[in-house]
Amino acid sequence: MKADAVFEGGGVKGVGLVGAVAVAEEKGYRWENVAGTSAGAIVAALIAAGYTGVELKEIMKELDYNRFKDTSLIDRVPVLGPLTSLVFEKGIYEGNFLVNWIKELLEAKSIETFGDLILEDHKGEEQYRFKLQVIASDITRGRMLVLPQDINEYGIRAEELSVALAVRMSMSIPFFFEPITLRDAKTGDISYIVDGGLLSNFPVWLFDTREGTPEWPTFGFKLVEPEEGQPNKIRGPISLLTSLFATMMEAHDARYIKDEHFIRTIAIPTLGVKTTEFDISPERSEALYQSGRQAAEKFFESWDFGQYVNKYRQGKPPPSRGARVRLE
Repeated sequence: MKADAVFEGGGVKGVGLVGAVAVAEEKGYRWENVAGTSAGAIVAALIAAGYTGVELKEIMKELDYNRFKDTSLIDRVPVLGPLTSLVFEKGIYEGNFLVNWIKELLEAKSIETFGDLILEDHKGEEQYRFKLQVIASDITRGRMLVLPQDINEYGIRAEELSVALAVRMSMSIPFFFEPITLRDAKTGDISYIVDGGLLSNFPVWLFDTREGTPEWPTFGFKLVEPEEGQPNKIRGPISLLTSLFATMMEAHDARYIKDEHFIRTIAIPTLGVKTTEFDISPERSEALYQSGRQAAEKFFESWDFGQYVNKYRQGKPPPSRGARVRLE
């Protein structure tokens, strides 16, 4: 059975997405178009490259998240180093490990650029042409970017954009990672590109057709926060800044979602895990993976594509507004 998938961002919490993906595949679903923001972009990119949920679990199991916190020599000087990075490089960590890690995994499946992810059946349809789409934020121009389509505004052809670089853009947590810089093709102005979650952390609408009835479902994979998690530890200006963004990310669409989207969303409890909890223990990571599995099992017990189409999508575009449903 074909399906599209959209994965919410959430840093380290992304392992919960993998558990839900594994169950969906066990139910017989195979992915057509996939998209994601931040950590969701990592999951989406690897699925687009051909990795299965089972393979993703092993990849995440072997990953040392602390390696994402890569710094230059001067950055390692206590207090002064991180402050210098924030002032001059606009981020504490360089993000090189992330790019190299995802690039190596993609190359193992013969994927390098978005040109390797073109769907032949949809070559003439811009919305569905690329198997993968990721969300990033241009904070200079104050707009959301859907990659690779929007990269042409910076003088780069969509087919030539590196998939690993696009994921790095989507994962650029402000203050935590250095932003990616791009130059506007028309004005020559520099734009700073950061985490897509800043503007759209859960674009479940991305693959919705505006005409007619969808042939297969789009599933949203959403990370749901508990009512009260562990408090952020504020030790100084740097932890204040990173906690500020983490709080914003975790509050982004955390409580409400329109009912036409909620009905097709797998809500995954994150067990209090923080977005930047890079020192997560193997036991806590496994619990988060199992949380994703349990959420997906519960979702598919009641999912009915026919009922969804009849109620929301029969011969009409997806609703732009609807009642809101509390995620609890």
